[in-house]
Formats: sequence, structure tokens, C-alpha cells
Amino acid sequence: MASRSAPDRALGRSWLVLALLSLLQFLIAVDVTVVNVALPSIGEEFGADATALAWVVNGYALVGGGLLLFGGRLADLLGRRRLFLAGAAIFGVASLAAGLAPTLETLIAARFGQGVGEALASPAAMSLIALLFTDPAERARALGVWGAISGSGLAVGVLLSGALTELLHWRWIFFVNVPLALVVVLVTPLLVRGDGPRAGGRLDLPGAALLTFGPVAVVYGILRAAHAPWTDPGVLVPLGAGVLSLALFVLVEARTREPLVPLGFFTDRTRAVANAATVLLSAALSTTFFLATLYLQNVLGLSPLRSGLAFLPFCAALLLAVTRVAGLIRVLGMKYTAITGLLCTAAGVGWLARLPVEGRLWVDVVPGMVAVAAGMAIGLIALQNAALHGVTEADAGVASGVQRSVDQLGGAFGLAVLVGAAAAVTAGTAGAADGPAALVAGYQTAFRYALIGVLVAALGMWLAARDDRRT
Repeated sequence: MASRSAPDRALGRSWLVLALLSLLQFLIAVDVTVVNVALPSIGEEFGADATALAWVVNGYALVGGGLLLFGGRLADLLGRRRLFLAGAAIFGVASLAAGLAPTLETLIAARFGQGVGEALASPAAMSLIALLFTDPAERARALGVWGAISGSGLAVGVLLSGALTELLHWRWIFFVNVPLALVVVLVTPLLVRGDGPRAGGRLDLPGAALLTFGPVAVVYGILRAAHAPWTDPGVLVPLGAGVLSLALFVLVEARTREPLVPLGFFTDRTRAVANAATVLLSAALSTTFFLATLYLQNVLGLSPLRSGLAFLPFCAALLLAVTRVAGLIRVLGMKYTAITGLLCTAAGVGWLARLPVEGRLWVDVVPGMVAVAAGMAIGLIALQNAALHGVTEADAGVASGVQRSVDQLGGAFGLAVLVGAAAAVTAGTAGAADGPAALVAGYQTAFRYALIGVLVAALGMWLAARDDRRT
């Protein structure tokens, strides 16, 4: 009995650790979407327009996505528990700073801090799960729980944002993170064993700095272009600096002995196409969350609470689709499942591209959002699998890190480009007597561009699948 109970106790402890690690991942997932419904209230308090508000979303995604690979490397070199604790603490402190922010600039800086916390904690937590659950079946179950909690966090974030903004204040969407992050910091040392001896290695600090600065500078230039000509120094300088940083990143990775991303990783065609498609899909998804929320409140006049509740069909469709992806992959294969998700997203975005000024929630918004939700679940999960095509023990971690970074950075880039396009159209029609008409014209333009991007991604995946049949 004793010999059987010891492994059982160890497994039970592992699931307790998984629950603890998942709690922080849940908070991280919540904060991806929790700001969306609160954006109009934040904009009203700080007098900010859509392009300025985009930084509240993008600040988190850009820094988190840019530093994810670096965070994974730090976890390997400095210790996974140590990095998880540091990330949780930074996330909690940054959440408190966001809730107390006296200005929009301070809020954006705090969102940058939350991104740093995610970049340190999330890769460390994934590594801890892999080490805790060595049995393949148990590891699959654990990662399934991890993924389900992350997906539910995205849904809960939208609902929580509306309730807290309406019943309390938008600042509480950040304050609620603080006690939960504190629980994680205090309980982790009790449940997670200390880090053992670390392997030697070098940190690619120049690569990490360039990969973080480049996207931030490019997005800043794109958003500036919504209010100034493309030839304006305020647009050209950050765009040029960002592009130069990304080019230097490629050079640094080619010359560094221990790079964040070995350039040979992208020679696999399936991986390259899957990651490129992820950029375009994430751009459409981020834009849908952002602009649909503004449409519900600024055009249809819904309160924050009603706007959050309006996302209930989206959340239901998302969670239902997540449970069906594995079956679809078995029947259709990985690439055709990804194409199905992309086409479903395209149908939803196309529906939203026809948003009218005098719209109706259940006719003009909900059908498109439900299709986008299903496409998001099916498309992203299938593309994640495609992005791991042909990986080995040596590059599986790199493949996972690249896919997560591409997902977040693609959403940030897409949001900047498409919201900038919407703002430019709105500004060009601002002389119209009807203000909502100018807003809707901008939203329609952004959704049309997003639709083109998703269709291009579907075409790329179809070409890759067709080539596979020929070989």
C-alpha cells in the first residue's frame, strides 16, 4: 500500500502545482481581453481616441510577445521557479500600477510591465509542467487543462471587464489581479521545489532588445500615421528605426552562437506558412475584439455591462469549438482544419464588414462574432500544431516560443495597421453631420482589410496542403 500511495501522493501534488501555475496563466489570459470592454470608459476619462487606446492593448502584447523567447531562455539558465516567481511578482505590481494610473501614458507603461511579467512567467510555467508530468498521457492531460484554462480566461476577461466597469470602475479590472498574484507568489515556494543546478549558457541580450524595440517602434509609427502624413518625421523616424532593428535582429541571430531563434528553424515550409498565417489571423482577431467593443458602446450605445454580456454567444461558441478541434484534425488533417478555421473567421469578419449605423445586436453583430469565435478556436489550435511540424527535442521549445510570439506580435501589428486605417477613414469623413456614420465607415474599412488578410492566410495554407499531396 505504501509503495502505491507514494506515487499517488506525488501525482496529487503535481496537480496542485498545475492548479497554481494555471491560476497565473488564467490572469494572463484574462488581461489579453479584459481591457476591451473598458476601453471607451478609459478613453472618456483620459480624453483618448481609438489610436491612443490601441496602446492599452498593444503595450501588453508587444512587450510580452517580444520577450517571450528571452523569458524562456532565462528560465533555462536561471531557474524555472525563480523566473516564475519573478514574473508573477512583476505582473502583480504592474497590475496595481495600472489600476492607480493617473494618466494614459502611465497606464500604457504599466501594461508594458504586465507584458514583462507574462514573458517571464509563462515560459517558466510551461517548462515546469513538462518536468512535473513525465508520463506522456498525464502530460497531455495537464497541457489540455492548461489550454482550457487559458481559453476560458480569454472569455472571462470580456465578461469581467463589462461587469467591473459598470458596477465598480474600470480600474478594478486591474486591481483584481493583485491579490491573486500575491497568492501565487506566496504559495509557489510551498508547492514547487527549488531550482537545481543550472546548465551554463549565454544570453542573447542584443537579440532580445532588438526583437522588443523593433515592433514597438514600427507600431508607434503606424499609429502616428493615422494623424500625420507618411512623410512626417514623426512617422518615418520610428518606422525606420523599427525596421532597422528587425533587420539587425536577423543579422545578430545569424552571427550569435546561442541565438534566441536559429534562422534555420524557418527553412521548414509548413512551419513558415503556419506562422505567417497566424500573423494574419491574430491581426483579424485583435481588430474584431477592439472594434466590435467600440461599435457596441459608441454606435449602438450599450453600457459596459451590456457590452460584456453581448459577448456571451462569442464565449459559448469559442469554448464549444475548442472541444471539437481534435476531432476535426483527425478527420480533415492539420492543414485543412486550419483552412476551415480561417474560412470560418473570414465569414465572421465579412459579416462585420457590413456593420450599419443603425445596427441591431442580434442581427448585425452576434452572427459575425460567433463565426469569428469558432474560427479563432479552430484556426489557432490547428495553426499551433502546424507550427510544430517536424520539430525535434532540440527545437520543440523554440517552435513553441516562436508561435506564441508570432501570435501576440501579429495581433499587435494588425491592430495598429487596421485601427490606423479606420481612424484615417473616420478623420476623412469627420465633417459629416452624423458622427456615428464616420466611425462606422472606419470600422467597415478595417474589417474589409482584415478579411483580405484572413483569405490570404487561407490561400497560403491551401497551397501548402496541395504541395504536400504532390510530394
